[in-house]
Amino acid sequence: MDYKKTAAPTSTVTRDIMNLCKDTDNIYESIAIIGKRANQISVDIKQELSKKLQEFASSTDNLDEVFENREQIEISRFYEKMPKPSLIATQEFIEGKVYFRNPTAETTTED
Repeated sequence: MDYKKTAAPTSTVTRDIMNLCKDTDNIYESIAIIGKRANQISVDIKQELSKKLQEFASSTDNLDEVFENREQIEISRFYEKMPKPSLIATQEFIEGKVYFRNPTAETTTED
């Protein structure tokens, strides 16, 4: 998913708890789902950022010579300005874009 085009706010927003537990009927289950999705998003963003920053890594690092790479700074600033993974996950959950299931709540019938 493209996290750069998300409609999530960049700062903390007060949410109505009843809207969060509408799909699951349990606020704790909703928060657990959002937390797990936020971890997934965080890993994806970190991998993407690491891959982009590896292009700028030099094989010979010298403490005396510190090069300031403008493109690397711009990439880092862009990722710093992005909404936090928890805010993206909350927005996805509210919009119904997160697939979840509770295997303990599902009933199985034996024939």
